[in-house]
Amino acid sequence: MTISGFSFERVPVGDVRLGVAHGGAGPPVVLLHGFPQTHLAWRHVAGSLARDHRVICPDLRGYGGSDKPPGDYSKRRMAADVVALARALGHERFALAGHDRGALVAFRAALDHPSAVSHLAVLDVIPAVDLWPSLTGTGGVFAFHLFLLAHPPPLPERLLGAAPSEFFGHFLDAWTRDPRAIPPPVRAAYLEAASAPEAIAAVCADYRASATVDVAHDEADRAAGRRLSMPVAALWQRPVAELPFDPAAVWGSWAPDLRTHVLDCGHFLPEERPDEVVAALCELVAA
Repeated sequence: MTISGFSFERVPVGDVRLGVAHGGAGPPVVLLHGFPQTHLAWRHVAGSLARDHRVICPDLRGYGGSDKPPGDYSKRRMAADVVALARALGHERFALAGHDRGALVAFRAALDHPSAVSHLAVLDVIPAVDLWPSLTGTGGVFAFHLFLLAHPPPLPERLLGAAPSEFFGHFLDAWTRDPRAIPPPVRAAYLEAASAPEAIAAVCADYRASATVDVAHDEADRAAGRRLSMPVAALWQRPVAELPFDPAAVWGSWAPDLRTHVLDCGHFLPEERPDEVVAALCELVAA
């Protein structure tokens, strides 16, 4: 299952092959999905953007139709995958948008490869170095999975492997305010992709990295005064309760050229409010 009207192929990038859907023509835009999803998360947004852009929607290392090797799932490694993929498809410079895990990869790509990323959009996430200190007391309950998946192997893998559809399905249901946003065939595709043992191992490695090496990389950049040099858009859902952090303030500390958007929806912005996401991305790339 892939995005209607798009081609899908597996492209060799370093030590992995990444599954990637691509279509349209024009200036390139790369869209990175989040947890527990695949490139299908961008199906509505990608179709609209493809009228004026070359749109590239990969499955991240460890997810969907991409390889799931053991080892390095730092956002630095995953960001290098994305930059190499764009180059393999003929694009040295591109706009980049990510949601959730994909936004962390996009953020790292923009810091590590500023000459490649012309514009950056981050959806419903803040950097690891800013998130962890905010999860204190009962404020961390909503993010219990961050702590669970960061535990050393094999406990998280065994727990998820015992009931993968129930675990991953919980987030697809609990984080969506409009249940129609993820219809049954797409939900089934997400659960099938996430439930394989190698996919479970990869998602645990991804979250372990965000509690360890990703924080170290963010801290080093902050200490060095490194900031995002390109125009940045930060989008997030309108919270139903007070957040333990201020997304605008967090992203403002990293991005001198920032625009923000708050959408009335749940966590899955590209599926719940695709038209508003498209409008924000078009405004960004015009900057």
